[in-house]
Amino acid sequence: MNSVWELDTFYRKRDIIIIGAGFTGLWTAISVKEKFPEKSVLIIERNSVPLGASTRNAGFACFGSLTEVIADSEKMGWGKTLDLVKMRFEGLKKIQTHFKNSEIDFELNGGFEILNHDKPLHRIEEVNEKLKSITGTEKNYFLNQNKIKEFGLGRSEYLIENSCEGSLHSGKLLQKLVEKCHELKVEFFFGAEVKNISENSNEIEVQLSQDISIKSDQLIHCTNAFASTFLKDEEIIPARGQIILTEPIENLKLKGTFHYDEGFYYFRNLGNRILLGGGRNQDFKTEETTAFETTEFLQSHLEQFLKEVILPNQDVNISLRWSGIMAMGSEKTPIIKQISNRQFCAVRLSGMGVALAPKIGEIVAEMI
Repeated sequence: MNSVWELDTFYRKRDIIIIGAGFTGLWTAISVKEKFPEKSVLIIERNSVPLGASTRNAGFACFGSLTEVIADSEKMGWGKTLDLVKMRFEGLKKIQTHFKNSEIDFELNGGFEILNHDKPLHRIEEVNEKLKSITGTEKNYFLNQNKIKEFGLGRSEYLIENSCEGSLHSGKLLQKLVEKCHELKVEFFFGAEVKNISENSNEIEVQLSQDISIKSDQLIHCTNAFASTFLKDEEIIPARGQIILTEPIENLKLKGTFHYDEGFYYFRNLGNRILLGGGRNQDFKTEETTAFETTEFLQSHLEQFLKEVILPNQDVNISLRWSGIMAMGSEKTPIIKQISNRQFCAVRLSGMGVALAPKIGEIVAEMI
């Protein structure tokens, strides 16, 4: 049994409990505290550090490559597509207003997309026109053939640049967000897994173990791909992204973030190393999982891609391999809604959590 000291402090009732300490959970806590400073907020995270996609991604500060924006507009119409692009763009701006570039290694080196056919080029004007009101840039996407040679991308036909994109250090950004939460008196339970949630007309009870449960007035689910445990009715498909990181490379020419094949491959420089991820379209079914593993098939596929597309005729060694879990659905709009009297959710960020979470936090704060 618990002592009176525990029950009066750590396990006391809170106004709001947030499950998940990734980008969405942290930005949501910050927005809630900024709007309602008097509310008590507790974040529960089952791992000792934030996991899922937030600490396991590629550190892209991006809002959409040309072919991705075109594909989304064909799938869900321009209205929804532009809403998403706007949310991502404003999210990246918000990150920059909250933190110094040097604190989170934010670099605006441009986002690039490699194309091997010219079909999307015919729509570049149209897409730029649509995005102008969001980014304030006349030519958001433009062809930059000179850089193919400069970057050493021998196997690429066309290179499209997006000057408003860049990269950051996901770990440092998360750490800064946690610090900001502490400043705002948000409390944390790390290494605590939610076993059960029961709601009645007066309150919510969150069960952490046989003898530990905490009550709250409201609960917000921010566990992205892992939300299906409690949100059975939502369409949340886990999507694993596998990543490799090379050893340092002498005279590395590559600088910036790169997309290839509608964003299914993504790579960037991390100082003088290459970070490459993706390829799950080679093995969709296997990668629909919440298991943090790497597979021999995709790892060797990524190494092959590295040798053929990024560093032709160079031998490189891999220093790290890892995977992160994203959440997808039949379309890319995140699920942000009230799911019961006292429960809300902000999940399914389609691999764009870095950019989306700052704005999603604001939306959830408005809802509660």
